[in-house]
Amino acid sequence: MFSPLNHGMPNMIAGRAAFQDREIFTVTRHLDGWAVEHNGDYTDASTSKEEVRAAAHKHARAAHDAGKACQVTVSDETGFFHPGLGGRR
Repeated sequence: MFSPLNHGMPNMIAGRAAFQDREIFTVTRHLDGWAVEHNGDYTDASTSKEEVRAAAHKHARAAHDAGKACQVTVSDETGFFHPGLGGRR
């Protein structure tokens, strides 16, 4: 049985469900380069990861200006934590 978390959700899956209403733009490998993936569609293909990252942020800003919650993720990047240390330094 699942134990409730502090915010009243029964498990992490339920907590993640709350984030499914946001627009997620992912910078990912596509063909021989990079592209922005959004809802299964690939746009703004380029050989430059930085150009595609800028395009993803541009799409996210436009969606945010339209009142939607947004997130930009980049494949092959782990975020702020060092791998293998579980967030500890």
